[in-house]
Amino acid sequence: MIADTLLNLIHQTAFASMSWGNVLMIAIGCIFLYLAIAHDFEPLLLVPIAFGMILVNIYPDIMSAPSVDAAGISHAGGLLWYFFQLDGWSVLPSLIFMGVGAMTDFGPLIANPISFLMGSAAQLGIYVAYFLAIAFGFNGKAAAAISIIGGADGPTSIFLAGKLGQTALMGPIAVAAYSYMSLVPIIQPPVMKALTSEKERKIHMDQLRPVSKLEKILFPIIITIVVCMILPTTAPLVGMLMLGNLFRECGVVKQLQETASNAMMYIVVILLGTSVGATTSAEAFLNVQTLLIVVLGLAAFIFGTAGGVLLGKLMCALTHGKINPLIGSAGVSAVPMAARVSQKVGSEADPTNFLLMHAMGPNVAGVIGTAVAAGTFMAVFGIS
Repeated sequence: MIADTLLNLIHQTAFASMSWGNVLMIAIGCIFLYLAIAHDFEPLLLVPIAFGMILVNIYPDIMSAPSVDAAGISHAGGLLWYFFQLDGWSVLPSLIFMGVGAMTDFGPLIANPISFLMGSAAQLGIYVAYFLAIAFGFNGKAAAAISIIGGADGPTSIFLAGKLGQTALMGPIAVAAYSYMSLVPIIQPPVMKALTSEKERKIHMDQLRPVSKLEKILFPIIITIVVCMILPTTAPLVGMLMLGNLFRECGVVKQLQETASNAMMYIVVILLGTSVGATTSAEAFLNVQTLLIVVLGLAAFIFGTAGGVLLGKLMCALTHGKINPLIGSAGVSAVPMAARVSQKVGSEADPTNFLLMHAMGPNVAGVIGTAVAAGTFMAVFGIS
């Protein structure tokens, strides 16, 4: 009896069912934790994602769906499975956009509307990745869901994958998108430096004009009406982004703005991050298709960065050196990390160069641009 009991206990441990793939995914989760904690790479995202990775590869049932056994007895799903349903229903991505809007100052974009062009150019990676995914054998909807990784916008990636019915790919797409968002300080600088000269990186830009309170209030209202009239399917993302920003700028709902940008935002990040990380079980993640998605996502991200920088170079030439091309890289929409990277690369060339506020214009434009790209794909495939 004692031997049977001990044997049963051994079989109940995670060691009994763990594969080399689980060990590898746990190691990757630990590396992500190291990057987040030791190097401050978007810890608010990477810590819950990495911990979700570790949990699901130790205890896969934490992501199991509800089931009914042969005896007709119902069994509840795993804890993180319920969290992940909120991703699939587009609830958490939309709430994330509201929080981002409540936290972000759109003033630099309003003060320099030309930033919209750089934000648009940085969406190049999305369309390049779309055609690459088609070339690698993915169907149109799957290719669209994969390509949106190029916007470096995790919520939009999850939103579009759900709307296009690509739930089987949602996990790898979300992990790739959030991982690249977190690794912006590693991926972007080599591309930025390769495409610009030291002289261009040293360019100082004129101080932005002051933006009135009325402009800041009208901006989210006008953008919502214009964008959602043209692409109604963007309403859940663009609408929530602009509602959060209106909370911030109108000055009469301080409690709503504080809740959206603090308590609600952090709760949603915990739910979304851990559930996204929990989609990376070894069985689901370590296969050729998933690795191809990760590679295509990286290509999309690199092309997006390059697109923004190259348009920045063109605008630099047209304005006779008044625009620093580095700010174009911020158009990939990883707010505000991409803008900080523009600042960092510029200050490496000239410590007195301050590009952060200028880079926030393309950065915010990139968020809108990625949502518009997602809405365009939904319109193309007839998704309402």
